[in-house]
Amino acid sequence: MRILLDYRPALRQRSGVGEYVHQLAGALAQDRGNEVTLFSSSWRHRLDRPPPDTAVADRAIPVRLLNLLWHRLEWPSVEHLARGTFDVVHAPHPLLLPSRRAARVVTIHDLAFLDHPEWTHDEIRRDYPALVRAHARRADAIVTVSHHVAQQVVERLGISKERVAVCPHGAPSWSARDHAPAHGYILFVGTLEPRKNVGTLLGAYARMIERYPHAPPLVLAGSPTPAARPWLEALARPPLVGRTRHMGYVEDHGRLSLYRDALLLVLPSWDEGFGLPVVEAMTAGVPVIVSNGGALPEVAGDAAVVVDAGDEVALAEAMTELLTQPAQLEALRQRGISRARQFTWAASARAHRAAYEAAHERARARARLVRAG
Repeated sequence: MRILLDYRPALRQRSGVGEYVHQLAGALAQDRGNEVTLFSSSWRHRLDRPPPDTAVADRAIPVRLLNLLWHRLEWPSVEHLARGTFDVVHAPHPLLLPSRRAARVVTIHDLAFLDHPEWTHDEIRRDYPALVRAHARRADAIVTVSHHVAQQVVERLGISKERVAVCPHGAPSWSARDHAPAHGYILFVGTLEPRKNVGTLLGAYARMIERYPHAPPLVLAGSPTPAARPWLEALARPPLVGRTRHMGYVEDHGRLSLYRDALLLVLPSWDEGFGLPVVEAMTAGVPVIVSNGGALPEVAGDAAVVVDAGDEVALAEAMTELLTQPAQLEALRQRGISRARQFTWAASARAHRAAYEAAHERARARARLVRAG
């Protein structure tokens, strides 16, 4: 199958969608039945290290300009820009790639932009909901990364179940550490944006160190957004000053060490379509606490402690209990290692391939109807 994948989300810092695109591309390319072309367009950023066995169509076109042309005019076709012919073109985001012949697939990671427009910028608030609804109706298949999001797409966007495919992310190919570090830290991984609920984590940590003065430090790993300013300012004031650290974005080569030195991962998000740090931490042998936001309970299964999003007291108590109960911490670590084995990028690629084949059949059926008049 000839597959074109929009690789632009992976050009810069590979967090969230970027990591998904990169890992999916590599896994799809390992199947010899697939010919994978990565489409890239940027005025500033080049695709210099593509996954093995992939072709690259790299065009020096500003991303914002191309998106404007594509989303408003549906021009030029991606085949014209990539100079190729494809069976499927896949946008790893909710907005279609313009194509005249190929089946068109999108990935919808979550619908948080509908429920919380205040978490987005003006352009998203103004245009995105209508665009996503329109593009979802025209897509030959919609990929979601969890059953939670799939149900939302069916119920809230009015899409038939037959056109929605659940393709969970994979876990990294790391080996788990044998034991917890002697002097580790509590870890948060993710972009510092409103959806991640970092304020509740900071509040819970402040409560914890009042009761547990010898608590390990808290490390935040992720790029800041403008919304992160009050959180970062709080790190410089008592009681958090000297007990917390913001590392910024951690490159791919440093992520395993980041996890292996952690005692605990905490992901308290208001909403997640999947939550890659959960399976990354579990793979590395790090126990996990998550909120009940979005798909986090689905992904974590029985291998994490789940607390209500926004409940500082419950989160503080959960962190304290785990860190002061070594046997409970170790049991959770072992369950996490087992849980992470259920997520592989090879399985994700197979699920995507099945979605592509179904989309291709729908596109062919539609073309036959058009020819028949």
